[in-house]
Amino acid sequence: MGSQSDPVIVLDRLTKRFGSQVAVDALSFSVPSGQIVGFLGPNGAGKTTTLRMLTGILQPTTGTARVCGLDLQSDALESKRRIGFVPESGAVFESLTGLEYLEMVAALYGIPAKAARERIEQFIAFFDLSFDTLVSKLLGAYSKGMRRKVVITAALLHNPAVVLFDEPLDGLDANAAVGFKTLIQTLAREGKTILYSSHILDVVERVCDRVIIIDKGRLLLDGAPEELVATHQAGTLENLFTQLTGGAELQRRAEDFAKTFLP
Repeated sequence: MGSQSDPVIVLDRLTKRFGSQVAVDALSFSVPSGQIVGFLGPNGAGKTTTLRMLTGILQPTTGTARVCGLDLQSDALESKRRIGFVPESGAVFESLTGLEYLEMVAALYGIPAKAARERIEQFIAFFDLSFDTLVSKLLGAYSKGMRRKVVITAALLHNPAVVLFDEPLDGLDANAAVGFKTLIQTLAREGKTILYSSHILDVVERVCDRVIIIDKGRLLLDGAPEELVATHQAGTLENLFTQLTGGAELQRRAEDFAKTFLP
């Protein structure tokens, strides 16, 4: 379980509107160092919008957020130095090789070339990537899983205090996914704060110290997964999530629809 130190991530009534639509609605929570928090919600709940505000990609409409004591708006550049972000899109510069891309990211963070190469080699060994592929193959020709490994490496190269993951297992094979789960648990033990957005709830239940569930941009539940599941007598985190976010009705409709194909 993470430490109960001063919070590293603090959201205070963080709100984002797109025209008349409220994507994130006065969201408030804090996360201490060394804690892995599962950030959950159905599609359209506001998870990715929240993560993008935390990285400075989007500006909040109202409310504030702080990372490592730095305000994300008034201390934008310094706060970004403390954050590593793995976006759901896994977007990269497809006309670069994997090595060129990672060396570019390292240079942007001011990491000396020798130290950057050493870190890159450590990560590609961990992810079982071929160095020849990293050097000779353009990212546009990488598989989805290989791109994901490169994007995760890029997010961690500068040794950030806070790491934000948006569907990080998307595209990873089973062995890589097991390795990734070990990686984030190790990062947390080293004191890093991890906000982990995912739809793979059995993984969240196993690796996260705490889960925050939002829907329609609002906070629904916040607590240790085993305690929340026990309190609501849900059996599993997936069942609890379904109960809270209207998934039970969708599941019933899917079962009824499937029956129309039966003789």
